Amino acid sequence: MVTKKGNEKTEERLEVVEEALSKSEQFIEKNQKIITIAVAVIAVVVLGYFGLKRFYIEPREANARVQMFMAERYFESDSLNKALYGDGNSLGFLDIISDYSMTKSANLSRYYAGICYLRQGDFNEAIKQLKKFKSDDFIIGSMALGAMGDAHAELDQMGKAADYYLKAANRNLNELTTPMFLFKAGRAFEATANYDKAVKTYEDLRRQYPTSNEGRNIDKYIAKAKSLSGR
Repeated sequence: MVTKKGNEKTEERLEVVEEALSKSEQFIEKNQKIITIAVAVIAVVVLGYFGLKRFYIEPREANARVQMFMAERYFESDSLNKALYGDGNSLGFLDIISDYSMTKSANLSRYYAGICYLRQGDFNEAIKQLKKFKSDDFIIGSMALGAMGDAHAELDQMGKAADYYLKAANRNLNELTTPMFLFKAGRAFEATANYDKAVKTYEDLRRQYPTSNEGRNIDKYIAKAKSLSGR
């Protein structure tokens, strides 16, 4: 049985709801023009984005992939100048970066270009290209960081090299690249006479990846670094 008091509370709630609805209607009526413009702008932005993606970016991406084919073949055969600059008929990685900006292929071309420059001994240009490369792929992302470490090492910037090697090692923990980059980091720390960090890095490698190529031979490097550190 519903009491009089209960009815009053229900009526009060209904009045509050009605008042809120009334205020909302008033707000909409008062700002109808602004709301209409805002909705129209949002619709244009959304449609513009999908239109840009469908009719501009996706066709460019498809063309860029086709253009990359020969550049990748030249890269694999170590024809680095042709891979970078093209052969007169097909584009090189630098052309793809320039002509197909905003595409995944242009981004990947930065990685390839960075490795080409690294192999050619142009270490500053290698770093420049690899810094601009972005990847969610753990393996290629790790390799790019490791390549930056190599470039800094070649420039005798061993502190920076060690930092990049550690980033590369920790980007994707696995049995192949992680021990390799941990070992390189340890060697870089040794080159800066930071023997304690070298020991720690080598010991992390031995503990985590004892059966890797680097792990099987790491004891002598640990002993050497400890000896140099005075431990």
